[in-house]
Amino acid sequence: FSKPYYSKTSIILFMERKNRKTGDNISLKSSWTFKDKNVAKNFNEHVSKSVPLYDEGHEIIMDMLPNFFNERTKIIDIGCSTGTLVQKIRNNFLDYELDLVGIDISKEMINEAKRNSLDKKIKFNQQDFVKLKLDNESVDIFISYYTIQFIRPQIRMKYLRKIFDTLHWGGAFFWFEKTRGSDARFQDILTNAYFKYKERQGYSSENIYEKYMSLRGVLEPFSTNGNIDLLKEAGFSDFQSILKFGPFEGLLCIK
Repeated sequence: FSKPYYSKTSIILFMERKNRKTGDNISLKSSWTFKDKNVAKNFNEHVSKSVPLYDEGHEIIMDMLPNFFNERTKIIDIGCSTGTLVQKIRNNFLDYELDLVGIDISKEMINEAKRNSLDKKIKFNQQDFVKLKLDNESVDIFISYYTIQFIRPQIRMKYLRKIFDTLHWGGAFFWFEKTRGSDARFQDILTNAYFKYKERQGYSSENIYEKYMSLRGVLEPFSTNGNIDLLKEAGFSDFQSILKFGPFEGLLCIK
């Protein structure tokens, strides 16, 4: 993996593949999608191996959450996937009055989340966050854990502005994203290092290439500076990096 970009011929061949084997028993017909039962079923194993410090990021969030608790705290996890993080929060703070909501646009992910958790204290909804009805300053904590990177760039500001508008003053937004390098040179370095990381996790060269190609046009990350510009435009002025590993970054944003 000395070069992160491939020839036109190899790209055409990969685009024509009808069965993309990305590892962890996930096989895709074409592009990556969360609206797939097979992806939802194997998602937890796949993401914990594919994203560096994935579980550690959960722990960092839980360590910081109590700073923003009130008598009754409303927490919304945007793009909750299989509900793992929401359930961890519930299990770690049983003595607190928490209103926990996990939303995801994928029916398959929400169905998996409901199968994984029978806890009546957690609400799982299949819904587009932008269409979710919320009053201004009605939420104490928002979490977006590697989600907004999959939202079309032209509508990301709608999500961030809604988060800012409906967040309590002094409330927290935990935003974790994969990011691009600040220029082409740094992007090459980050891509090569990430491919090496996945290789150490046991993924074959085919798995890595197939996942890379399946995400073309689906995953569109911005640079760190690009994300910060979005936060400022949405209204945030206070934010701090709380995790960084290559292109993967977590920000704590406070209103």
